[in-house]
This record gives sequence, C-alpha cells and structure tokens, in this order.
Amino acid sequence: MKVLIMGLGLHGGGLESARFLLKRGAELTVTDLRDEQTLAPSIEQLEAACKNGSRRASVRYVLGKHEIDDFKNTDMVIKNPGVAPDSPFLQAARRIETDISLFLDASFARLTAVTGSKGKSTTASALHWVLAHSGAKETGSTAYLGGNITVSPLTFLDDLREDDDVVLELSSWQLGDLRSRCRADGSPLLKPKAAVLTAIMPDHLDRYGSMAAYVADKRVIYQGQDSTDFTVAGDDEWGRGFLAESKAVPLMYSRSPVPEGVAGGWIEGTDGPGYARLNDGKLIELVPARLLVPGRHQKQNLLAAGLALLGLGLSAETIRKNLETFPGVEHRLELFHQAGGITFYNDSAATIPEAAAAALEALGGGTDGGHLILVTGGTDKSLDFSPLVQAVGQAQDIILLAGSGSEKLCALFDNAGITYHGPFDALDKAVIAARESAVPGDRIALSPGCASFGMFLNEFDRGRKWKEAVRRLA
Repeated sequence: MKVLIMGLGLHGGGLESARFLLKRGAELTVTDLRDEQTLAPSIEQLEAACKNGSRRASVRYVLGKHEIDDFKNTDMVIKNPGVAPDSPFLQAARRIETDISLFLDASFARLTAVTGSKGKSTTASALHWVLAHSGAKETGSTAYLGGNITVSPLTFLDDLREDDDVVLELSSWQLGDLRSRCRADGSPLLKPKAAVLTAIMPDHLDRYGSMAAYVADKRVIYQGQDSTDFTVAGDDEWGRGFLAESKAVPLMYSRSPVPEGVAGGWIEGTDGPGYARLNDGKLIELVPARLLVPGRHQKQNLLAAGLALLGLGLSAETIRKNLETFPGVEHRLELFHQAGGITFYNDSAATIPEAAAAALEALGGGTDGGHLILVTGGTDKSLDFSPLVQAVGQAQDIILLAGSGSEKLCALFDNAGITYHGPFDALDKAVIAARESAVPGDRIALSPGCASFGMFLNEFDRGRKWKEAVRRLA
C-alpha cells in the first residue's frame, strides 16, 4: 500500500503513524511544510525505524512544500490534526486517516475519552493514574494514556489486550477528523465507555471563526455513545447542553451541590472535598480536600475524572485514595525548581487567557507572605485577553514575552495603568527580569495565556526551555 504522511511533526503522531505503517509493509512518502533541519529529531527516529525493520525499508521525503500529485497518487493519506480539513491537498486524496482513527479501528479495549478547552490533560492523566494504580492490583489489567497529550496510541496498540483500559485526550481538531466515522460493521469508530468534557472556553478561533464551529467538534466525543455509556460534563451552559444531547448516562460536575435527582458531584466550599451523589441518592466523598495539585479549577478537573471512574465501576474509596497521590502533569502548574527561597512554576500549557487567570487564582494568594511574579504573553489566537487583565492584580510583577498577543496585552495594560517589564524576545531575559523582581518567599510562574508559535515550536518546547533557562540562571 502506498501511504502519504502529511505532517511528520515533532509531537509523535506523524512519526508513530509512519513507524506503524512501515512495520506493516507500506510504501511511505512523508511531506511536511517544515524543513529538514526543523524536523531532524523526527527524521532521525524514522530512519532508525527503517534500519531496524525486518526488511530494509526506505522513506521518500518531500519537505518545505506539498506536491498535489503526491496526494492524488497514493492509497491513503495520514493527516496531522493541525491541517484544516478544507486543505486543497486533502481534497485530492482518496482516503484520509489519522493516527487516532487507525488506532480506534484496531482497538477493542475499554476506552475513556477526554476533551475540553482547558483541563483535559490533567483530567486524562488523573484518570490514567487511578486506573493504572487500581487495575494492576485488582484485575491485572493495564492502563494506557495517549492522544493529544503527545503520546500516539499507536505506540501501545500491539501490546493492548481487550480487558485493558485506554484513556485518550482528544483535541477539537482530532475529534473533527473523527466526525461520522464508522467501522466496517457500521458501528461508531469513536464510542468511549466514558466521555469527559472539561471547561469550554474560547480557543482556536483563528481557525474556527466562531464558538459554535469550535464546540461542534467537541460534541463528536459523545455522538457515538449509547445508554450503556457515560458522559461527564460541567454545570454550565455548554455542559448542560452536552448532557441533554448525549444518549449516554449523564453525570454532572459543579461548583455547588447538584439538584436532587441529578447524578453528579461538586466541590464543597472553597477548599473542601469533592462529593458525588448518584441515582441512589447516597452522598459519597470522592475527591480529598488536600491534593498535590494546587488550585480550585484543578480540583474540578479531578472531580470530573472521579465521576467518570465511578461510571467505570471503581469504588469511591479507590478513587479518593489514588487521587490524593496524583502528582499533576508537566507544563500545568508544575512546581519544578526552588532556589534562593524562590519557587518556580511551569504552566506553559496555559495557552488561553482564562487558563493564565486560573493560575493567578491558584498561586497568587500565598499563605507564607510571598508574592507572585507572572511571566506571560506570546502569540495571539484572536482571543479576548480581558480575563487575564482582570486577574493580574494577584501578581506583584508582570514579565511579558514577545509576540502578537503581548502587543494586545501591552495596550490593555497601558489603558488600565498596569505596569510590566518587556516584552522580551528571549527566555533568558525574562528569567533574569523575574529573578530581579523576586525575594525569598516569592513564586515565579510562566503562565502565558497565549500560543507559543514564533519563539517556540509549541507549548511543550516553551515549557522545557523555560525550565532549562530557570535552572541555568536562577
């Protein structure tokens, strides 16, 4: 079979699709708009896969451009989720797949799927943490985590057993690629036993143009479900709509007690535990009051995960005990360094203003008398920055990174009389400026509220480089 990989990328999806298909004897062409130097890490790994195969394989590369004939003269195109579906190159293809669709077509393990604007990686990781720590002990099953969290599920497909658990974090783009897709027998390609939708906020409007189009892709997560499945969503306008529309059993998470007759859970007060009440009316404690991950919004994410785990049949005691030890996720309010009495956080995955505002809420009110220095800004995605501007009062000082989003922030800060440093076109400069503003007891956090493109390859590259710069300079 002739296969064209559209977008080798650096996140693993294109690379793992290529490895997966090479092992199955495909004749591969890889095309990417980025050049050989940028893609060098992925190309090196793919070339190693060619040498290690049972037969000597080779890959044809078309880099820095796409050729329309490559799309016309191939049996299947594997697209990167970042490529818009209306691409003229895709219009020329006979068959379009992704690493997610290839996986779903081959897997019959129990599936939990998570999406949302913010909180999906934390929620998916918490689900996996509990399943991994409980399943191995109780049933001998294995839990796997993949998807938008930068682990392609194709990496573990060959090891998967039917009684294992798979948790997939799915972006709106990945879900859009799965719309109306079916298996050969006509059953839905995406049919998670539990579908979880975290907070919905404006995001990717530079691609979608409207919230309606953006949320339409999010809805795909539960459209293949039936009454034997569970849908978990929040107690807000979007969440209530999802729960009413889904054919699965609805479970609602909320900031206040859910009404009688509604199955779901809530967080008690500001710092209390998370409770759940299902259809039998019994009240159970599901999320501990004290967690390793700071912030009320993080507790809400763990509550959503806990409700899904109840739906999967785990006991409240097992869920609560394992959530208590959940360590959090890299790039999401990650405490990674302490020096000179100053604590450093990496919240690079905060790519929208609301996420950076949530970080300010979680870190701004220290009980030890210390202050927060916020490093923020980056590339704009046609978003409203007012939530971040309204929240920056919880920071003692603001350090801006260069980018189109920071240009908008500068204007908003100037109008509001808010002082700031920068924008800086290098992380080293931002680290030095933040360090000069801090005294022992303070907290310094990178929480950009913006996309990473321009200075960085992606938010993960930004987070890793932030940590490297802090450890070098602080």
